[in-house]
Amino acid sequence: MYVFMTNGTIDYLQRLRSQYPSEQMLLVCDEENGMLIHETEGKSVFHEPRPYEVLDAVGSFGGTFVVCNNIPVTDEGRPLFEHRFQQRARLIEQEPGFVAIRVLRPLKSDTYVIMTMWENESAFRRWQQSKAYEKAHQKRSTEEGIDQQRSIFPRPSYVTTYTVVKEG
Repeated sequence: MYVFMTNGTIDYLQRLRSQYPSEQMLLVCDEENGMLIHETEGKSVFHEPRPYEVLDAVGSFGGTFVVCNNIPVTDEGRPLFEHRFQQRARLIEQEPGFVAIRVLRPLKSDTYVIMTMWENESAFRRWQQSKAYEKAHQKRSTEEGIDQQRSIFPRPSYVTTYTVVKEG
């Protein structure tokens, strides 16, 4: 399974999505840009996509709020990083308001994306305040935490959030 992303104006991306009604796509936006996310077993329909291989997937595209944790990882660090994600606690999936998660391996860059989809922003904020979140991130900033493996991260990670643009 693959995920392809492209950016553009909302109007352009809506037209692009309408050209492929049988494809699994999600249109999202932040304060400045639109982004179209295409999940498929096949090839991208985008001219210049950002391609990812799906390492882990739970749930189906949807919700109204999307959070992308963008994590640059060195080539040497990829096996360790992926192993840690394969061992994740999976507590997020039981969280009220959780819709889906995709762990995405970059195919043309060094930045992994951990994408979660939520019923709404407040469901995500509740997750951040939950005991499950605390447990899922309990090793952060400890000797065992992957965030302490500085040599595998060439730059700091960053979070981007989006609102789902409804069809029509």
